[in-house]
Amino acid sequence: MKPAARPKGDSGPIVSSAHLVSAQSAEMSEFEFGLIVAGNAFHRWVVHCMSAAGLKDLTPLDVVVLHHVTHRARDKRLADICFIMNVEDTHLVNYALKKLQNLGVVASQKNGKEVTYAATDVGRAYVQRYREIRERCLIDALHADDALNRDIGELARLLRVLSGMYDQAARSAASL
Repeated sequence: MKPAARPKGDSGPIVSSAHLVSAQSAEMSEFEFGLIVAGNAFHRWVVHCMSAAGLKDLTPLDVVVLHHVTHRARDKRLADICFIMNVEDTHLVNYALKKLQNLGVVASQKNGKEVTYAATDVGRAYVQRYREIRERCLIDALHADDALNRDIGELARLLRVLSGMYDQAARSAASL
């Protein structure tokens, strides 16, 4: 199948790996490049936002683990945190939890054989400050109206769909 002709002056898809561009879906390569760039920008953002909130020297994973542990004010098990965040390497999340515990923003509790984690009052205060900075620096700058918010919601849905496809493709590749 031959790709559609591009308009004059259009240099083609914006990708990081031209050797992977498929005639069936050049858009998938464009999406992957966008995901790389957006992922790196998001990681930089969460680290700087949390630093502005007062917690410095955290990795992006540390920040999102703290947010997830704070989510819905319910204790979380390591396995549940990894499952929800789609992190296969539990040792990475475990390391983040230990680091957050040492900072006093997460506490653990043993329930029988299980260990659960929850944000401390100090941790919740940092997360609240992060939220305030996020509103001022990100949400206010977005100037989202109903149409843009619908587009963002649709993009989030599409990302979840594509995440499932990548997970299935990874299982298929692992069986080769």
